[in-house]
Formats: sequence, structure tokens, C-alpha cells
Amino acid sequence: VQLQASGGGLAQAGGSLRLSCAASERIRSTYAMGWFRQAPGKEREFVAAISWSGGTTYYADSVKGRFTISRDNARNTGYLQMNSLKPEDTAVYYCAASMLCSSNVHDYDDWGQGTLVTVSS
Repeated sequence: VQLQASGGGLAQAGGSLRLSCAASERIRSTYAMGWFRQAPGKEREFVAAISWSGGTTYYADSVKGRFTISRDNARNTGYLQMNSLKPEDTAVYYCAASMLCSSNVHDYDDWGQGTLVTVSS
């Protein structure tokens, strides 16, 4: 496994969770990291992405202002801080690595196994 996502769980609406994504050293030396999510019966959708340097970030409109993506390259780990959670944020969250800092799911080559986030109302 090259990417390992963790930190999911149950949260109440308005609460917070922090997801982590640990990358193995087999991942190419520089990569952008993205977070995607997939709710039951829905397609996988973009959440956030961050460049290797951290200088560029993108967010889906639905999470802008509530979620923050970050990374610690010394630890080969990325993070997704999720605040002001809503029931519609309930999904399996996946981290992924890409040569491009992109919102396009098809640009990502390596994927973690996903971590479930459930937000109760």
C-alpha cells in the first residue's frame, strides 16, 4: 500500500475531524496530493488538492472555508482538517497522489484505501 488514509469516524454536525494520509517512500519523490470523497450511490468527487510545495491549493466550492488541506513532506503525510461538518459531508474519503495539482480524478495515479466519515444531524 502506497497511501494510507486514516482519521475518519463519527462526528456531529458542526463538529470537526482531521484526516491523515501517510505516503510510503515508493511514491515518486514529488507529488501533489488530493482528497476525494464518495457517498453511497454517488460518483467520487473532488474535495481538495495541494501541490508538493504547499504553495497551491484547490478546494471544491462545497467545502471552501470549512476544510483545510495541508502537508508535512518531512513526514510524507498530508492532512485534511474538516470543520463545521454537515451531514452531506458523509462519505468515504480517499487521498491520492498525482504529478499535477488537479481537481480531476483521472489525473491521480495512486490511491489510498479510504476512510469513512459519518456526520450526524
